[in-house]
Amino acid sequence: MPDLGRGFWLGAALALVLTGCGAKPEAEAEAPAENPPVRWKMTSTFSSSLVLLGSAGKRIEQRIAEISGGNIEIKFYEPGALAPALEGFDAVAYGAIEAGWSTPGYWAGKVPALQLFGAVPFGPDAAEYLAWFDHGGGRALFEEFYHKQGIQSLVCGVIPPEASGWFKEEITSSEQFRGLKIRFFGLGAKVIEKLGASTQLLAAGDIFPALELGTIDATEFSMPAIDLALGFHQAAKHYYFPGWHQQSTFFELMVNLEAWEALTPLQKAQIETVCSDNIRYSLSEGEAIQAAALKRLQEAGVTLHSWPEPILEELRAAWLEVAEESAAEDPDFARAWESLQAFRQEYRVWRDRGYLN
Repeated sequence: MPDLGRGFWLGAALALVLTGCGAKPEAEAEAPAENPPVRWKMTSTFSSSLVLLGSAGKRIEQRIAEISGGNIEIKFYEPGALAPALEGFDAVAYGAIEAGWSTPGYWAGKVPALQLFGAVPFGPDAAEYLAWFDHGGGRALFEEFYHKQGIQSLVCGVIPPEASGWFKEEITSSEQFRGLKIRFFGLGAKVIEKLGASTQLLAAGDIFPALELGTIDATEFSMPAIDLALGFHQAAKHYYFPGWHQQSTFFELMVNLEAWEALTPLQKAQIETVCSDNIRYSLSEGEAIQAAALKRLQEAGVTLHSWPEPILEELRAAWLEVAEESAAEDPDFARAWESLQAFRQEYRVWRDRGYLN
């Protein structure tokens, strides 16, 4: 994807402001001043046709219209219609677009600490992750980091564990990672690089052609139902679990901070309510649709593998190195990492005693 840069999005933001100076539609002009209608555009990293990842974003458009009685419209736009798939952050930050649907893990180049709010290698499951975010200090850090960039972001979806990759050959030793060209997401990419792989981040629509043509040797993307829809099994037959790099993943509704602050308390509460509902829905849907997808993949000739424990231990050790290095390089990353570690340490006594292993 081309990097359109700060100048492009600043210019687009100015154009948006200028086009907004004309006369308002009659219905909007007559709306009560205390609750003026909201008409936003929302760019997306994921296509609406992509189960869960994109459809959960499209669901926001429907639910906010219902809950607000039509007072709030957040119109979903496909990747590339308003901004390239991986450039929604800048478009929202500069006000060229009011909102964006994505995951914080894509914005490592903007704010490294945000990676810890996307997915954490060997990290918490969805329940523990949300507990830290809502009640363990995660939200305050999250909002602080985003506000510095001119964005209000709301966690607006969460999914269960992902798979950890499609490979054309069976992996029996970590030595096979050396020189491997693989599409990989977030902090997990830095981990697998420690074992000698060469990683790149590709948007969903670009992965299959790269895998099929041999531009990459392997890929990870998401969970079985989503990977099945993208057809990765047509180019690789070895599918690995567990998703050590993404035991749960947060998705977000980014909103330009000025646009957010212009909302009434009622409108903010309505959007927050939609996001809370979307978290519940995305998690339950994500859990419900995997078994049937795994069956279909096996019927298509895919072999399901579990990582050997020695390889998992090497990956875990590499992750601790990555976390230590990232914390040393970035004070905000260090603060978020320390907060998450402290919460998980305290939470462990409950997790170990309250749940069946």
